[in-house]
Amino acid sequence: ARGDYLVNGIVACGNCHTPRNADTTFITDMDLAGAFQVERSEFTAYAPNITQDRETGIGAWSDDEIILAIREGVRRDGTIIGPPMPISAYRDISDTDVRAIVAYLRTVAPIQNSLPRSVYNIPLPESYGPSVGRVPDVSRDDSVAYGAYLGITLGHCMECHTPRSKEALDMSRTGAGGTVFQKPHGMQLTAVAANITPHPEQGLGGWTDDEMKRVITQAISRDGRQLLPAMPFYYYKNISEEDLDALIAYLQSIPPQSAD
Repeated sequence: ARGDYLVNGIVACGNCHTPRNADTTFITDMDLAGAFQVERSEFTAYAPNITQDRETGIGAWSDDEIILAIREGVRRDGTIIGPPMPISAYRDISDTDVRAIVAYLRTVAPIQNSLPRSVYNIPLPESYGPSVGRVPDVSRDDSVAYGAYLGITLGHCMECHTPRSKEALDMSRTGAGGTVFQKPHGMQLTAVAANITPHPEQGLGGWTDDEMKRVITQAISRDGRQLLPAMPFYYYKNISEEDLDALIAYLQSIPPQSAD
């Protein structure tokens, strides 16, 4: 149940791993079968099939091999998984939660769907860091710390909402936004990640808790605008009230940043 909540909620695996129709709605009978394509000058990446199909998915992988791929970006053949998979965030997923995610993935119906291998025009790292050891649970008693775990690790919000310098996240400007998405999910438009710091004019400083909850779960801004992909609103509507409260507590705790 915990894995179901995470995969179909704040972790939002299907936002990349479930293919879409021409109108960008999800092809529900292809859940987690892969095919989302990201094209940039640095790479052409395909989200792989993570159903239980033994030939084209992860059905033949062991639990530990799946966990290694999620948290350390290493496939069962030893090759490195490149961007946009947010390995740097997923390294901090707790042992309890990553095993819950794997337990849920084991229940996903096998779908045969063979995909191209991602192609990179940039060197990939030999690793994303030392081997991940034991990762304990984050206590819900500290709402800001648990909210940071939701926002930075599970929801990997800062992967999009924090500016980059030479492809690395500039954590001195956490949440300042500005990342540009060309044709997100195949749509003929450009989307820009918003400033989600408490900046009073450029960020969320003047927003109420309810306004922040609405924009996260319904993609409706405080001025009534419908927000654009690539935010996984289809999944975020499933985030619990308790987790939304913790996430907002964290967002209100980070330093305000201007867009400059």
